[in-house]
Amino acid sequence: MPRLEDLMKKSVADAPIEPIRLDEPVPLEALHTPALVIDLDVFERNLDRMQAHLDQHGIGLRAHTKMHKCPIIAREQLKRGAIGVCAAKVSEAEIMFAGGISDILITSPVSTPEKITRVIELAVLDPELSIVVDDIGTADRFEAAAARAGIELKVVIDLDPGMGRTGIEPGEPALALGRHLIESCPHLIFSGLQMYVGNCMHIAGFDARRSKYAHLMAKGAETKRMFEDAGIPVPVFTGGGTGTYDIEPGLGILTELQAGSYAFMDIEYRDIGGQSGEVFDDFEPSLFVLVSAISKPQSRLITVDAGFKSLASDKDAPQFRDVEGVVWHWGGDEHGIIQLNNPSRVLGLGDKLEVITPHCDPTVNLHDFYYPYRNGVVEALWPVSARGRSQ
Repeated sequence: MPRLEDLMKKSVADAPIEPIRLDEPVPLEALHTPALVIDLDVFERNLDRMQAHLDQHGIGLRAHTKMHKCPIIAREQLKRGAIGVCAAKVSEAEIMFAGGISDILITSPVSTPEKITRVIELAVLDPELSIVVDDIGTADRFEAAAARAGIELKVVIDLDPGMGRTGIEPGEPALALGRHLIESCPHLIFSGLQMYVGNCMHIAGFDARRSKYAHLMAKGAETKRMFEDAGIPVPVFTGGGTGTYDIEPGLGILTELQAGSYAFMDIEYRDIGGQSGEVFDDFEPSLFVLVSAISKPQSRLITVDAGFKSLASDKDAPQFRDVEGVVWHWGGDEHGIIQLNNPSRVLGLGDKLEVITPHCDPTVNLHDFYYPYRNGVVEALWPVSARGRSQ
């Protein structure tokens, strides 16, 4: 019988990583649907825009790969100047490393023996790997494992901004953990602080979002000052995301931004509003699910071949890229039912349409491949290499 550990390693080794070149280019309208497609021109504009903004303000981009789960896309972000990437789970970090990427920060705490073993095995191969810790006992377990492996492991202290999800309480509790790392964990290298205020990313209205975010991040700034007053340098302060990318420069707290969704965008982010209005359009939707119209059960309804198994949503319904005057109703696992109120174009059976995703991260996790296209033509498939890797 195979060992679980061997199966895990084989799974990473077998994951498709590189682009799959097609013998002949395929026009978008010839794709089998539902298909996860990327408009490369828009995608590249988004990457360039974010990198230019952060470069201008002296903030590093640590691109979050939990959103796209694709080493090919991570390479594009690194090529433009990202200082590294982050991953939510150990399995995602393993896939990124298998794709030739180092300097990975695992942003969610790891505490169990089997996961600690995997982290250490990865750190042996990638000395630039970093983890977060939020507990002295966990730090001690990592110290013992790193000592046995004969390595040093970079560690960032995760601060709870008040979300109650992960992280240690800012202030004295965090400082006590920092002192413990420095004084009692010679194989762990204290590298800085993480504070991700995820409950602010989708606050509607720029002013409301900035006000709440600045209030919560003040706890992190005060903690950083406490470390420095105690003689402990804090070289890295990491966190934030797409929803706060234009707030960070005014606060002057973060040294690196963990943005992910900016590359693709979705309805949830579009609706938060930006500095210039009610629509957050600093970045454009570049990710779509291509769907086909397959049935017209009633005169004012048309059904497409994508439901909950192709499009993930926390609350919003999908919307079409270039069709107005219609309303999407979920039709179950496999279908979307489109109400034709006053459509801006005639829709017929067999038509293929691009749908803006309600929430890009979990939608990506439903698909095996991206179909990137330029000028309406697909020349290669990009594997969603870390699809389903939630361990």
